Amino acid sequence: MQTLQQQLVSYAKYHRDRRNIATHFFGIPLIVFAVAWLLYIPIIQINTTIFTPALVTAVILSIYYLRLDFRLGALMSLLLALVYTGAKAVYLNWPLDHTWYYLGGVAVFFVGWVVQFVGHYYEGKKPAFVDDIMGLVTGPLFVVVEVLFLLGLCKSLEQTIIAQAGPYK
Repeated sequence: MQTLQQQLVSYAKYHRDRRNIATHFFGIPLIVFAVAWLLYIPIIQINTTIFTPALVTAVILSIYYLRLDFRLGALMSLLLALVYTGAKAVYLNWPLDHTWYYLGGVAVFFVGWVVQFVGHYYEGKKPAFVDDIMGLVTGPLFVVVEVLFLLGLCKSLEQTIIAQAGPYK
């Protein structure tokens, strides 16, 4: 398994244009939420816990992020819990039939990807996941780290990424 720095540097090489990064602040959260929405399919309920593919995915991702870096993993786990809670709320409060429920999730997913591809048009590069499927897992972490950089946090990590991936454009 690559280290946190290695994964972020690899991902950052596809994301040096600030306009592209800005689109990721919207596109990736939409995609993550849409995936949770589409995977919120109750399978079994034990006491008050409803097991869904979305929950299993969130737990696996949380464990992965925690193994990369405990503090960032804890933040990612919290964010995934919020996304899961949002997906559950959509599921429980959806007023229309299930066909429209899934079409709504697909629409959100589609909008997220359109935003992503606009960013990559500015960048002039294909999305990172085209060359490395792990880019799909690294993308949400990259967005969170970029927000932390904007807040003036994780300066050492930011400098490492800039030194290895190149400066922002």
